[in-house]
Amino acid sequence: MATRPRFSEAETLEQYRIALENAETQTEIAAIMADLGYDSKVIGEGKALLTETRSAYDLNKTEDDETSAAYADFSSKKEQLEDTFRLHRKKAKVVFRNDSLMADKLSISGAMPRTYIKWLEAAKKFYSVASSDTDIQSKLARLKIATDDLNAASNMVLSLEAARSEYLKEKGESQDATKAKDAAFAKMEDWMREFYAVAKIGLDDNPQLLEALGKTVRG
Repeated sequence: MATRPRFSEAETLEQYRIALENAETQTEIAAIMADLGYDSKVIGEGKALLTETRSAYDLNKTEDDETSAAYADFSSKKEQLEDTFRLHRKKAKVVFRNDSLMADKLSISGAMPRTYIKWLEAAKKFYSVASSDTDIQSKLARLKIATDDLNAASNMVLSLEAARSEYLKEKGESQDATKAKDAAFAKMEDWMREFYAVAKIGLDDNPQLLEALGKTVRG
């Protein structure tokens, strides 16, 4: 069974930042680490790696936020079209209850499709056919569906499709950013694993100094 990470990614980044900063600026730690091969140049390599990891983390967060915003926009537009189409469809089913051919033409026969694509195709067909047929428009007007209503709904369909495209684009970018962030963390964690192993050797007699690198010493 997988165990929960002890620290969040943000907490891990902060721990690494403090560790590298203190390893470079705390005189006693710096001297011990330099003697074991972790001089300012090597510590600088770790800090550069940390900067890359931080950038990948921040980009991933930004992409996640943009994906959430795009999904919220898509969901809002979908709900709006659902409400509009549901009402128009109910009225149209009443108007053409005795005209099965027209009902089929408008794609309002039977129950409302449940899957997104089939539902969207039904809405697109309904508004495309109704918006281009004056006879249908005159009959729908009896139940207060004006031509302007049909045109507005057609534009809602286009807006929804655009919103879904934007959401899927952002979702893909977010997934790519997550992969890049995970790869950066894996590289950083590998570097820090060796750093801490060396630090434990060098600071074995100075547990308080080890704590300055973010490692809690028991007892």
